[in-house]
Amino acid sequence: MKLLKLSWIFFLALPLFITSCGDDDDTTDPEPQSIVEIASGDEQFSDLVTALDRAGLVSTLEGTGPFTVFAPTNAAFAAAGIDVNTIDVATLTDVLLYHVLSGASVASTDLAEGQTYAQTAAAAGPDGTQLSILIERTGSAVKVNNLADVTSADVDATNGVIHVINNVLLPLDVVGHASANSNFTTLVGALGTASGDLVTTLQTDGPFTVFAPLNSAFADIQSTVDGLDADQLSKVLLYHVAAGNVTSSMVTDGMTVTSLNNDLTFTLNVADGEVTITDLGGNVSTVVLTDVQGTNGVIHVINKVILPDNL
Repeated sequence: MKLLKLSWIFFLALPLFITSCGDDDDTTDPEPQSIVEIASGDEQFSDLVTALDRAGLVSTLEGTGPFTVFAPTNAAFAAAGIDVNTIDVATLTDVLLYHVLSGASVASTDLAEGQTYAQTAAAAGPDGTQLSILIERTGSAVKVNNLADVTSADVDATNGVIHVINNVLLPLDVVGHASANSNFTTLVGALGTASGDLVTTLQTDGPFTVFAPLNSAFADIQSTVDGLDADQLSKVLLYHVAAGNVTSSMVTDGMTVTSLNNDLTFTLNVADGEVTITDLGGNVSTVVLTDVQGTNGVIHVINKVILPDNL
């Protein structure tokens, strides 16, 4: 996994010289179109165009951009049970912006094999933070949030690129992000097994900062995990959660974090651009990915499980 840091992508345009072999060749290239023009000219996007108009986003996506748009078809809106003519406009706006990456035209070939997190244009997280999506490329296949398949990639526009998808992307909370990523199946299973209905807790407004251990982190201490009862497992998991939406830009060396496990703390250290966590027992975990932003909090991925001292 890596976090896609969106930036301007410049392409060197090479001149193309064409020599006509006769006067009877009247073939001309189609006139370049913007993202909105392409969507408006394709019947499968009529719901999307209606939605953009209701949300007041037409002029935005007619701008210079560049934008990357994951465009749901009419069938995708129908499958999601979304009537673009009646849905609340504020909700509709957040959903639409969640399908847009602003500031870059990202072709499918620009994506690394495997998983990439990208920041969307939807500023619907705590304190107006921009929400993340998970993009996974396997060969030529691309999937978003482990839900929507890209059925037609790299539709070029004058102000960006369109990727057609077969499901509508709905903004994810921290539980949704964990569930969408195959690297967190152990964590998600543990949340369901632990006492205290932690899944429901982490689906509330929060906000929460979650230090999420990878599957491999749990595997490293499998014998310890196997010996925990539901209450003890709950304490371990809550030790990985703090109140607030603490992004990487807010982390300082020696910072003390108060967890939701009876206010037990751990320490964050920063050295040479690397963030580590030291738990109460002196065990150290490394933060391997930061700022996976959900609607009710942020996830930072860690490579070791940290353990409280109240088991």
